[in-house]
Amino acid sequence: MMARLASCLFGGCATLLLGACTTAMPPALGAQDIQAPSDFTAEYRPEAGPQELWWQGFNDPQLNSLIARALSENLNISAAEARLRAAEAFLKAERSDLLPSINGSGNITVDVNDSGDTNDSAAVSLFGQFTPDISGRLGAEVLAATANLAAAEYFVADQRRLIASAVANQYIELRRTDARLTLLDESTQLQQQTLRIVTLRYEAGLSANLDVRRAAADLARTRAQRGLLELARARASHALAVLVGDAPGAIPAASHDTASVPEFQSGPPRGSPADLLRRRADLLVAEAGLMEAAANIGIERADLLPSLTIPGEIVAGDGRIDKIFANVVTSIGASLNLPLFDGGRRRAEISAAEAEADARFSEYRQTFLTALSEVENALVGISAYTARNTELRQAIDESDAAFMQSNALYREGLASLFDVLDAQRQLISSRESLIDSEASLASSIVALYAAAGAETKV
Repeated sequence: MMARLASCLFGGCATLLLGACTTAMPPALGAQDIQAPSDFTAEYRPEAGPQELWWQGFNDPQLNSLIARALSENLNISAAEARLRAAEAFLKAERSDLLPSINGSGNITVDVNDSGDTNDSAAVSLFGQFTPDISGRLGAEVLAATANLAAAEYFVADQRRLIASAVANQYIELRRTDARLTLLDESTQLQQQTLRIVTLRYEAGLSANLDVRRAAADLARTRAQRGLLELARARASHALAVLVGDAPGAIPAASHDTASVPEFQSGPPRGSPADLLRRRADLLVAEAGLMEAAANIGIERADLLPSLTIPGEIVAGDGRIDKIFANVVTSIGASLNLPLFDGGRRRAEISAAEAEADARFSEYRQTFLTALSEVENALVGISAYTARNTELRQAIDESDAAFMQSNALYREGLASLFDVLDAQRQLISSRESLIDSEASLASSIVALYAAAGAETKV
């Protein structure tokens, strides 16, 4: 009986008043208000392939495995997913404010006098309250929570974008240091051979001791690079471990046969500037923030309008436990709050919310311009490092020929050791530069797909 009465009491009010007047929501700015260029200005256009996940274009199983682990186990992504669940719960809570709330209470009292007689009493009550959204405030709060949920969803996607690119960059650095360490071993062997030749010539009286010292100094300088390379490798290895959710630890070094920077074949289309507005997650987070800011303006505007509260109560009981339902009393009321004077506080809060919306739109535009710049820089970087690698390979061929020729002439006494060492330094330097440039090219490709907001769902 009481449940039916409560349903009539509060549900009827909800039906009558939910359709009352609401605050007009200000239009939210967004992607439609940004003029995107028709295309990127950089001349270079990477070749598109069949891969849906950009990192698969490196054709490196270890890289694929590391990124898959990171997308599954990374703690930043886990934290973003937890905040997404919190945003879902908060939206559910905000929606519940549109419905009536009902609470119940009951009490039983038993008194015993000196003669042992008992006197008991009992009462049961239902208390309810319904706040019709006549000002539109509750609806605006729901819209703000909805926008916050959308931002949380996009933030998860943005974390995936950033983590995938971070893993790829650290892996490239790992392989760069592996390649440099392999080259260091080869260079050391080459310089040791030169030192042996110079030493033999010195012992035969054909060279000065100065030549021996010069060759030994070059060998020592080359060996001195090992510590820094091993440090760089350890840092990359530890960073990769943390990215995949593990404690810092060593990742096995590549063998001499595979110690090279991964070479990119082809990947998904890079898209156009307008595509950034639809698929780059940090831009979508910023756009959701604009929607939330617009909803907050609606919340503040609602405070200028009247608000209505309808409380109700059902009390059962006549003072005895065995006749608790013999007497039932119901009551319902209404309380109307009319904003009259607040010294300009409500108007000021509206102005503050509008200014915050303007600030978020400026931040949204800035995020878009930054994204454009990142794509342009990546395209130019790919073009520049591709051309640089071609020239460095030619430099290596020429330096190798020059070293072989000067070494042969030195053995015949037709060239000085300075010529040999200079050609040797140029050869080693060109090889080192090529490895570093190949790593920079690979990192530029990673930067392109991260900046373009390429898909990261496995």
